[in-house]
Amino acid sequence: MPGIGSSPFAFPAFRGATRRLILVNLAAYFLLLIASVATSWAAQFEVWAAFNPVLFLHGYFWQPLTYSLVHSGLLGTLFELLSLWFLAGFLESYHDANWVTSLYAVSVLGAALAALALYLCGSALAPSLLLGAHPLYGCFGGIFGLLAAIGLLYGDVQFMLFPLPIGIKARYLVVIYALISIAMLFGEQRMYAFAQLGGALAGLVFVRMAPRRGFSFRLGFALSESWYGVRNRYYRWKRRRAARKFEVYMKRQGRTVKLDGQGHLLDDDPDDKKRWN
Repeated sequence: MPGIGSSPFAFPAFRGATRRLILVNLAAYFLLLIASVATSWAAQFEVWAAFNPVLFLHGYFWQPLTYSLVHSGLLGTLFELLSLWFLAGFLESYHDANWVTSLYAVSVLGAALAALALYLCGSALAPSLLLGAHPLYGCFGGIFGLLAAIGLLYGDVQFMLFPLPIGIKARYLVVIYALISIAMLFGEQRMYAFAQLGGALAGLVFVRMAPRRGFSFRLGFALSESWYGVRNRYYRWKRRRAARKFEVYMKRQGRTVKLDGQGHLLDDDPDDKKRWN
């Protein structure tokens, strides 16, 4: 587990998006743990929620969003959530909560998309690529996206590799994890490895393309602009209609009046007294 600077055990503040992401994943883990003891549908829920490309293509379209909430094993879950705490908290110290949440969500979706792409390519070209493939679960896709964003934006930041007192720059740490994932492509965990790389790539794309406040801010801004645009077009239409009615009324009174689309008087010939007589 990496730490910053000379304090390898110091974690960022537990607040904002970091706290929400950790609590949501913790709640999902314990709910599934309790359900596995109290009921018999826990295994069915894992099949329903984990990302399986076959089931996704048969209508389980929610799986790219739910697979990150399925955790298996105490140590694996602990490592994932500690990594999520550190990476998300580090980024949230430089960006707002909306940006971090958007980055995490895009990375999770990118990991699922990469797994789906590998499945489709394997089914069409090389079925041997799918040997040993298992459904995806866990928040590793979002973690790799956060890590890639840190390597791109803060590559010179020194990390401490826990438990070893060895400092390493963030960009080199990202390269090491990427090489490990590439090596895993030649083993039975190739779908997980390819999904991890997909999450990292999605994180990089997000950092390059998204605004500083995240996609949800851009969406809200776009919706707001669209609403005001519709409202302003409606008001301009009302002014044009009122101007036409006024022109017709003045014509019936024997007067010639011309108004533009904004309702302003057009005075082509100020000396033309017949317009007002």
